[in-house]
Amino acid sequence: MDLGRSSFGVMLYALLLLCTSCKCLSHELGANKSAVLMVDASPQFARQIPDTLFGIFFEEINHAGAGGIWAELVNNRGFEAGGPNTPSNINPWSIIGNESFISVSTDRTSCFRRNIIALRMEVLCHYMGSFICPADGVGIYNPGYWGMNIEEGKTYKVILHIRSFESVNLRVSLTSSDGLHNLASASIITSDSGFSNWTRVELQLESKGTNHNSRLQLTTTRKGVIWFDQVSVMPLDTYMGHGFRKELVSMVAELRPRFIRFPGGCFVEGEWLRNAFRWRETIGPWEERPGHFGDVWMYWTDDGLGYFEYLLLAEDLGAAPIWVFNNGISHNDQVDTTSILPFVQDTLDSIEFARGSTDSKWGSVRAAMGHPDPFQLNYVAIGNEDCWKKNYRGNYLKFYNAIKDAYPDIKIISNCDGSSRPLDHPADFYDFHVYTSARELFSMTNQFDHTSRVGPKAFVSEYAVTGSDAGTGSLLASLAEAGFLIGLEKNSDIVEMASYAPLFVNTNDRRWNPDAIVFNSWQQYGTPSYWVQQFFKESSGATIHPTTIWPNDSGSLVASAITWKSSIDNSNYLKIKIVNFGRTTVNLKISVAGLHYGVNSLRSSRTVLTSSNVMDENSFREPNKVVPWQTALSNADTEMDVVIPPHSFTSFDLALAQTEYLSTL
Repeated sequence: MDLGRSSFGVMLYALLLLCTSCKCLSHELGANKSAVLMVDASPQFARQIPDTLFGIFFEEINHAGAGGIWAELVNNRGFEAGGPNTPSNINPWSIIGNESFISVSTDRTSCFRRNIIALRMEVLCHYMGSFICPADGVGIYNPGYWGMNIEEGKTYKVILHIRSFESVNLRVSLTSSDGLHNLASASIITSDSGFSNWTRVELQLESKGTNHNSRLQLTTTRKGVIWFDQVSVMPLDTYMGHGFRKELVSMVAELRPRFIRFPGGCFVEGEWLRNAFRWRETIGPWEERPGHFGDVWMYWTDDGLGYFEYLLLAEDLGAAPIWVFNNGISHNDQVDTTSILPFVQDTLDSIEFARGSTDSKWGSVRAAMGHPDPFQLNYVAIGNEDCWKKNYRGNYLKFYNAIKDAYPDIKIISNCDGSSRPLDHPADFYDFHVYTSARELFSMTNQFDHTSRVGPKAFVSEYAVTGSDAGTGSLLASLAEAGFLIGLEKNSDIVEMASYAPLFVNTNDRRWNPDAIVFNSWQQYGTPSYWVQQFFKESSGATIHPTTIWPNDSGSLVASAITWKSSIDNSNYLKIKIVNFGRTTVNLKISVAGLHYGVNSLRSSRTVLTSSNVMDENSFREPNKVVPWQTALSNADTEMDVVIPPHSFTSFDLALAQTEYLSTL
């Protein structure tokens, strides 16, 4: 940029003369520092940010899906989690009544070919005679994922599959965790041989009370044998009616993500290939999905949240799906390149499932699931963090060539980092992951300043502050991430996509720390890292403008400026974001040059994220301890004197007037 010829250069020269005379840049006012932020909003130096810059990365970790965004309340609904051999562990199912009344075991008699395990319940007591059952009956119960959240006035769909050669009188109930308080119930009654063949039974239960730690009970007082399989409880009220937990996905939607990378992460790889995510096993009717044990994060998933549901979620969020598939490599075993072609074909089939016409083999399967229109799958990633492994490059090229031959428009993401040296293989994007300390991540604000602009674009698909200064989601961590994101925003000519990781954590199974959204069966809150992402939700597709801070000897200030148009009020805004990573208040003069429109101070605002201690966190007790606070900005103009608190992230949103205005500078 030629500062001497730009309005920015004229402004800078004038400010330097002004500030030299008043010495505003060379001393501290008490404990405060002073600085000038110069923004050049002239069109000739502006650049459009990619539409895809900020999105989300979803991994099945921390029970983010099973017991998380997937609203299924029953844990181990098909009794498959204990493995294919019988008898097997039915955890977390438990027995109601002692062993003299009831005997429960698993056998291989299910009607579902891929889910052969069923539960056999033999009731030894009866409602009359010499050996009478307890008044409330005996049976089994499921506590869900650390308690089911059952709420008054809401309706829950219960589906179960039953077989019995005798008459059945079964009570299906949603109760408190001790079974003493009934929230909703219904009876299933049939005469002899009514359920001699496996029968699907569906009920709708409306709760008459609220209990955040509830359970499902199946009880009877009638002697005999009943088999159960594929037992489900889902709230009717889900996000877009597609089975997602509404309050959790709504928090994601508020970030306005432009893409969703799924389903991992290490979850895609597995510790061993036999436990890797296999897309075919996760499509079709949920009763027929075998589920699998995720041996990286060490828990069972029924795979109700499968490949189809991920694509549906992306569509519901208006986000581009990024399908990360296994390339024949796990943490501990690898497929040799000479044997990789079946895996390649499997991936081509998965793309056909998403994009194929309804008369194609796999497109017809998608259509049968209720989605005849193809999904807009335009990005795929070949593996996850596998670049250094022996067979990666050989396998990668097999996948790359086959996909490009069949789908030349699809953008392919390599696991290898090309930010410091060129890749030795073709790719549209390279993947960049960083987990480090707060100070180190903040220092990486300029990470991509000198990256080559030739070749593949960068996808920063996983970033976060970790370690002792992150806590379980501290203000300090979020400020470092904010500085890093500003650096990505300013380098968005080479960085086209970025996402935080991990997105979710269920507090009952914290496998990774920290995370953006924290939840249990009924509560949720955003960590400061979540709220930082809110500051960037207008950035994708916006226009970025050059900024300069002077002086900035300590390097504790980072800033960016964008203009964007609101879809709500159809107005244009200039958003100036500033991170103060230091411990000192800064008296900042903001000067904007080249702006062709005036500023409407009545509709302008300031938003600040800060707290009294850099290690402050949010919690269920104090979910809003560290959240952004918005106030009116009465002095909004192209020249402003503002105060930037220590350890803070501030956004100035200047509403631009509709009439043209030319800066005198």
